[in-house]
Amino acid sequence: MNKCAGNCSSFPTGEGGWLALAREVLDIEMEGLAAVRGQLNGTFLTALDLLAACTGRVVVTGIGKSGLVARKIAATFSSTGTPAFYLHPVEGAHGDLGMIRNEDVVLALSNSGETDELNTLIPALRALRVQVVGITSGTDSTLARLSDVVIEARVPREACPMNLAPTASTTAALAVGDALAVCLMRIKDFGTKDFKRVHPAGALGARLSQPVGLLMHGTDLPVVRDDAPVAQALDALNSGGFGLTAVTDASGRLAGVLSDGDVRRMLCRAGFDPARPVAEVMTRSPQSVSATTTAAQVLDLMEAKQITVLPVLTQDGVLAGLVHLHDLLGKGRVRFAPE
Repeated sequence: MNKCAGNCSSFPTGEGGWLALAREVLDIEMEGLAAVRGQLNGTFLTALDLLAACTGRVVVTGIGKSGLVARKIAATFSSTGTPAFYLHPVEGAHGDLGMIRNEDVVLALSNSGETDELNTLIPALRALRVQVVGITSGTDSTLARLSDVVIEARVPREACPMNLAPTASTTAALAVGDALAVCLMRIKDFGTKDFKRVHPAGALGARLSQPVGLLMHGTDLPVVRDDAPVAQALDALNSGGFGLTAVTDASGRLAGVLSDGDVRRMLCRAGFDPARPVAEVMTRSPQSVSATTTAAQVLDLMEAKQITVLPVLTQDGVLAGLVHLHDLLGKGRVRFAPE
């Protein structure tokens, strides 16, 4: 924590010094957000009206750090009920303007408002009869003059010690984009059902919150007793489709497992005997989970241990079922609800 890649001779080293600097950065960013909050006025409402009335898509554009912010704003809009996409100003000037329709609205980002690549593109956009909303600190800038509506986003200073690297200004522009997106959600009455519709991967999250007992296979399992011969265990392994045979004792408690890897290692050793008791070659004390373990926890364990199948046990250690990685991710022979 006491090392620095640059010239740190003028800054106090040690954890306290770095924490003080980190807090100063956050203070400056909050100062910038407070300033932009105070700048919101009727032009924000006018811009919001334009975006809400848009029957096409919101085209968000910017370059450099503003371009990165523009990409995020476009993604937020699209995921919250306002169709949007990012347009790179240079690519726009080289043919991507063909994606624009006159029912679209452009949201253009530039801190200074004097970004040449962006300002060169705006007149071409205006020629397509689209309306332009500018987000900039330069309210008397070229971008401001070219825009139909300007949202001021001017911060007192950057968090960069040289006041050069976009830091507080990009945070402010991003926050203005979030404010527009949330307001549009309310205007369009975009609710939970709508959110789930455009976030289908959320279904995976719902599955992973379930106890694994609801996802496991509990019948027709590849399982043998610990006194069974290796040949019988191999038959179960071959027909089971899990790449693993569970081995239990006389009480049904899990004694071990015979996996494809165990078989490979067994065959590589001399003296393979199919009549040998499986208990002598199985993996003892294998990884296992309880039926109440969440699917997310099981997935974490599988990833950590690099395994794809786990036995599911009762509180008494009795084999209750097997769960495969595919059961968690929604592939293959999966049933997520009773038929």
